[in-house]
Amino acid sequence: MALYRAAIISFYVLKLTVWRLFVHDLRRRAVKFRETLIDLGPFYIKLGQALSTRPDILPKVYCQELAKLQDQIPPFPTHLARRSIESQLGVRVSQVFADISKEPIAAASLGQVYKAHLHSGELVAVKVQRPHMSHLLTLDAMLFHMIGGQLKRFAKARKDLLVAVNEMVRHMFEEIDYILEAQNAERFASLYACSSKEKTVPGSAVTDNVGCQKTVGIKVPKIYWNFTRKEVLTMEWIDGIKLTDESRMRKANLNRRRLVDQGLYCSLRQLLEVGFFHADPHPGNLVATEDGSLAYFDFGMMGDIPRHYRVGLIKVLVHFVNRDSLGLANDFLSLGFLPDGVDIQSVSEALRASFGDGTRQSQDFQGIMNQLYDVMYDFNFSLPPDYALVIRALGSLEGTAKALDPDFKVVESAYPFVIGRLLVDPTPDMRRILRELLIRNDGSMRWNRLERLIAAISQQASETEGETQESYSDPLGSFDIRAVVSATEDLFQFILSDKGSRVRVFLVRDIVKAADVFYQDEFLNNLLDEKLRARRLFGYEEHGILVRVVSGFHSLGRAVKLAPDLWSAMLIRLVVKPEFQKFACDISSALISHFKYHLPVSFWMGISRLLHSVVDKDEDEVL
Repeated sequence: MALYRAAIISFYVLKLTVWRLFVHDLRRRAVKFRETLIDLGPFYIKLGQALSTRPDILPKVYCQELAKLQDQIPPFPTHLARRSIESQLGVRVSQVFADISKEPIAAASLGQVYKAHLHSGELVAVKVQRPHMSHLLTLDAMLFHMIGGQLKRFAKARKDLLVAVNEMVRHMFEEIDYILEAQNAERFASLYACSSKEKTVPGSAVTDNVGCQKTVGIKVPKIYWNFTRKEVLTMEWIDGIKLTDESRMRKANLNRRRLVDQGLYCSLRQLLEVGFFHADPHPGNLVATEDGSLAYFDFGMMGDIPRHYRVGLIKVLVHFVNRDSLGLANDFLSLGFLPDGVDIQSVSEALRASFGDGTRQSQDFQGIMNQLYDVMYDFNFSLPPDYALVIRALGSLEGTAKALDPDFKVVESAYPFVIGRLLVDPTPDMRRILRELLIRNDGSMRWNRLERLIAAISQQASETEGETQESYSDPLGSFDIRAVVSATEDLFQFILSDKGSRVRVFLVRDIVKAADVFYQDEFLNNLLDEKLRARRLFGYEEHGILVRVVSGFHSLGRAVKLAPDLWSAMLIRLVVKPEFQKFACDISSALISHFKYHLPVSFWMGISRLLHSVVDKDEDEVL
């Protein structure tokens, strides 16, 4: 068997070697590489799918081409599936199921699914593994080491290709362990969809499933442990609508925005809050139910990232949004992506160049990865295995969401959730990231970000007051008001500290500028009654600043209405601090210094305007 398989693999490798001698175009090579993996079967298709998210190993053109790989494998005969069920469960199929479909409902590279009824009447899905899959994977994994060198040379892969492949093989073996998949499903359900009422163990005779209490719009099929083994998985059948089936989605009158928000919220909780995540949320593993919920399937490929990496991912997102190339380079170094001794400044400059001129800031995830692929390859990045799964999960998530909303962009849509995490987590590293989001490296404020944040909180206030009761409440934009007040107080304390001295300088400057705009645009305009001339004189930019300031204060007022007692208590705590009082004096002194020359002019202009009005009134009376 090994010799036969080795002969087949050697034939394809020989073809690639000959192709390599005559074809030097990377794009054509990448296409040929993908086609060869398809011809070699399930192991190599899975391998290619995994390598498509490894820009640290393969050039960008290969990653983009391998991303097209799908599990397009024909199903195996049903009589083999029935034999496998009987072998695994130890009884005849008719003793377990009242009926079972004659053909598989779905088929993939590692197994296929049948629809069946238990004798108790419950409708279930029965997942059956392909025959001898464990032996085939073992054989192909072993033989890969024989041809790995040739494949590496053909694809211009990095030296750690075999190490990465060994890690991918480990994940493949986890995928074909259906006991582990069932445990993953229950853990996922307990974290994101339901709470367990009964503790069960595989093969328990007490109960066949775990009772679940539905929460926010996420469903996970129940596991029937009595009928689950390493190669057979029996779970609840959930009727659903494919996210790509537009006609059925319209007929069911499902809220597409709500489905996208639910899926994104659940995925962001997995990646940024808890750490245990579904690594392959593509459209085949997610369906919409008629009650508007989102059902997850296939828990064979899961990732688990520790808190250090979750915090690192938030830092990467924030620094990417800020276009802070040096901060991004330091993030990659602290996460262990970059080798020791690398020139951080060179990485920073390469990242800055990849950002372009700033016109491509609002991009989808694939666009962002395309920007970073070359940098990751050139600087010999090394992604930890679970981080490679994070890239895969985010790419799959965005592809799934685009089936419902073609304009969806995962990084842009994740922004409110990231802000919420930064506000609710009081740990020093999260507070530091929040400051980096709102304050530039030179100490100046990012007023546009602060404005967006205040507007989002005030929107929540309007929903609380019942202004939008009939509309759908976005879970991504929900903020804990206590956390908001606490984060605001921490931000003020940083600004008032010695480390915030530069921030105070910029704040005083911005406050004086805003006061000057208000003085010119409102006071002088009302005084002279020549608004159009004045606006031409002072410029539309200054008038826009005034509008934004007024809008910001209006939004802030609505946010304060959510919890006036909390805001008042925070303000009192700040006002009694000597640092706050000194800062208030600095602001007052700057305002007085700025306006001491303007006020006399305004006074005499006012007297002149008054005299003109008196003269005009007398002339009207004479006439």
